[in-house]
Amino acid sequence: MKRKYSIPLLFCIYVAFIGTVNGAGNKGLHIASATEIATFAGGCFWCMEPPYDKLDGILETTSGYTGGSKKNPSYKEVSAGLTRHAEAVQVIFDPERINYEKLLEVYWRNIDPTTPDRQFCDKGNHYRTAIFYHTDKQRQLAEESLSQLENNKPFPQPIVTEIVAATEFYPAEEYHQDYYQKNPLRYKFYRYSCGRDKRLQELWGEN
Repeated sequence: MKRKYSIPLLFCIYVAFIGTVNGAGNKGLHIASATEIATFAGGCFWCMEPPYDKLDGILETTSGYTGGSKKNPSYKEVSAGLTRHAEAVQVIFDPERINYEKLLEVYWRNIDPTTPDRQFCDKGNHYRTAIFYHTDKQRQLAEESLSQLENNKPFPQPIVTEIVAATEFYPAEEYHQDYYQKNPLRYKFYRYSCGRDKRLQELWGEN
């Protein structure tokens, strides 16, 4: 005999389930009073998801394209330099658990801010570094963070990272999402052969 559940009871079961899922990790379903969005371009988006995924308060990271002119661009179009988009990661976070200042700190430590239209072994405008702000508060915090870095940077080269208003963000193809988890060996080989960690250590010291 099938049990019949009332709508209020089903809702309680649903809420309890979401709470269980959320307790298992940062990604996935989450109930929060408010969430915010941050968008960062730091070269290959495969490499920009992991630093944020491991932080408490990060609800979701998505690899994608932003800052360009074409609607719904494909990876092939972006990588060919036809759309002016940058590879970027969009981060949804709970501001009650982590603040935007921390996201900026993590961002700087995971990029080379001294190279225009390039990150490590990857060359092209779509690999430029940029902070795409969504609010005036984010712009202010990003500019303050940049100013502090320019005054205290541990390297002599000038910083070329842009701070620009966020435009429409297009999620990348599914095979790019969580690439470091889906293809860990290929990801590690790419990251090593591209010299990313070596260069980050040269810039920032222990990372």
